[in-house]
Amino acid sequence: MNAPQPPEQELQVIAAAILQRAGSDADALLAQAAARQRALGRRVRGLLMTYPEPAAGCAGPMVLVDLHEGTRFLVSQPMGPGSGACRGDPQGFAQASGVLRAALDAAPDLVVVNRFGALEAEGGGFAAELLELLSRGVPVLTAVNERHLPAWRHFSGGADVLPAEAAAVDLWIDAALAR
Repeated sequence: MNAPQPPEQELQVIAAAILQRAGSDADALLAQAAARQRALGRRVRGLLMTYPEPAAGCAGPMVLVDLHEGTRFLVSQPMGPGSGACRGDPQGFAQASGVLRAALDAAPDLVVVNRFGALEAEGGGFAAELLELLSRGVPVLTAVNERHLPAWRHFSGGADVLPAEAAAVDLWIDAALAR
């Protein structure tokens, strides 16, 4: 699959990724930021990752939750003990992508996307939906693991990368929504 191309340069991309490093919890930061923005009355749409069962032998399931409707999407597949393969389930992500497509028509203040990960770095996952959001100037907040940071920078045209700190995330959101 071909890697997606970044938005055209004259477009002002309003996006940031929280840099996920060992010991940081980008999922919690995204959830907390979304909750704070919603408490302020802002229209926040998107998807958050949850891990409903603890891992026992194998990694537990991954479930995306729609911030607006609360719908849950299983996006992992069991790979068995010791597997090093990506356990992301493209079919589950395809179902969840409808949440991001619906956000395009909802005129949200902010869209939260759980992760720019391996699937997106290769042009799959939510890459198409992210590109559409970015091309329409919708503020997007996501997270990225260090190993996918170069792909994020290329994909987003050099969008912001934030430390995994609530204050930095809140400052970015305030600045992004003031544009």
